[in-house]
Amino acid sequence: MTLRAVLADDEPLARRKLARLLAQKFDIHLEGEASTGTEAVELIRRVKPDAAFLDIHMPGMDGFQVVEALGTLQVQVVFVTAYDEHAAKAFDVEATDYLLKPYTPERLDAALKRLRRACAAQSASQESRFWTRILVQGARFATFILPVEIDWIEADRNYVVLHCGSKEHLIRSTLEAFAGRLDPDVFIRISRSAAVRLDCIKTIEPSTHGDYGITLTDGKRLALSRRFVNASLRRFMPKK
Repeated sequence: MTLRAVLADDEPLARRKLARLLAQKFDIHLEGEASTGTEAVELIRRVKPDAAFLDIHMPGMDGFQVVEALGTLQVQVVFVTAYDEHAAKAFDVEATDYLLKPYTPERLDAALKRLRRACAAQSASQESRFWTRILVQGARFATFILPVEIDWIEADRNYVVLHCGSKEHLIRSTLEAFAGRLDPDVFIRISRSAAVRLDCIKTIEPSTHGDYGITLTDGKRLALSRRFVNASLRRFMPKK
């Protein structure tokens, strides 16, 4: 499991040192750096990393204010600071660890070990909420399909139609209930009546009244309502 991390510290030398040490770890990928608390919040909201290494004393916002500003966004926090008096508060906000500068490579390794355990536990908890396989009824018997086999999902009154390549499966459920059990990093609602697997999207083009048209990799055309445009889709969006 590769952990996606960000780093926020207003001291360039300290930031470069930690970035260099993290780069030596095969299972940690540094997605970005920030030098102020405000930049840290923006970076974390944009990247949605597994972990954030935060200095406590930073311009704009301190490390605790960064955590507060993130709200319900789930990210494991490791505080990295020269001040030991904040340790108790760090664990009050459920920080994964508290690295006191100057730290040794051994102390960093211990923090990373704890971080890996925390991220694995969080991932297991999240996965339990999402479908890992789906039971569909065939003409003669029921079978399981994997979410990755679904290209897009269509609402049909009290049912949803799962479009899986050339095959279709009908399941009794509302789209809202069914889509709620799918990983939002993999599937996204595009309208009141459809959801699509993100990596099936080939192009997005502006349409009328602020809406968009989506073309899937198999050539299927779908409508994207502006109501359902979010961060997961904006990376595909053309500029108007």
